[in-house]
Amino acid sequence: MKAKIWTSLVILLLIIFLGAAGYNAWRLLTAEETAAQLIGVGAVLVIALGAWVLVRELLFGLGSERLGRILDAEGGLPEDRVERSPGGRPNRQQADEQFGRYAAEAEANPEDWRSWFRLSVAYDVASDRSRARKMMRRAIRMQRSESRS
Repeated sequence: MKAKIWTSLVILLLIIFLGAAGYNAWRLLTAEETAAQLIGVGAVLVIALGAWVLVRELLFGLGSERLGRILDAEGGLPEDRVERSPGGRPNRQQADEQFGRYAAEAEANPEDWRSWFRLSVAYDVASDRSRARKMMRRAIRMQRSESRS
């Protein structure tokens, strides 16, 4: 719950920032000088990029949370049995064993989004965030297409 409050606060601050930037971009776009108008166009592009990143990350978070709830209801959430150091780092050998197990499951069941969700969690435990996010996006896409058919 604490993470959701912080996330909401950051989103609110970003929306305020984008709104203020939009106001300033509008002022620049309506100025008489060409240079100011060009800066205004650049500001609008940066604002659009920021809004796109915000929406994309929100949809990713909501999608992964939805899949987690579904797996939890099915009793299929992966168990985190990897020991951690006092600093929070996972035991590398245990993380590799867990990763191997979930990678084999995903290879054996390539059409099941659940196996890709669990592989994503294994990548995350192994501290490979970019691959974890990639596998989670794959699981989200697969689950969406499954629920549509």
